[in-house]
Amino acid sequence: MTEKVTVEKIDPVFEDHRGEIMDLLDDEIILHVGMLTSRADSIRGNHYHKKAKQFNYIIKGTIELTTWDPTDPNPLPDVAILRKGDFVSIPAGIVHTMKALEDSEFLDLNTESRSNNAYEEDTFRVTLDG
Repeated sequence: MTEKVTVEKIDPVFEDHRGEIMDLLDDEIILHVGMLTSRADSIRGNHYHKKAKQFNYIIKGTIELTTWDPTDPNPLPDVAILRKGDFVSIPAGIVHTMKALEDSEFLDLNTESRSNNAYEEDTFRVTLDG
């Protein structure tokens, strides 16, 4: 059975007059960390990764995340609206598309390296209709 996409709101584990501390991830080995900006109405993704598990943390903006399992003969896409403070875990093998509903910024963390064309070798592009 394929792992499921999870979305959770991250609350501060500590807060004082200096600001907040958020614990995002405590048990995965991350080989790539990126910062992405997306302009309103832009689309990222439309792909899945064979090996990489992907995590995204929304810093600013609103993003519509559409996911589905391409091995399901009758896939029904799941749609989630992501906002500042949301943390998403996308397992390997799950198609994901992110549409910025407004100008947005988010962290992109992956369990596989993107060096030496590794990203392209692990990325399988699809269309929204499967």
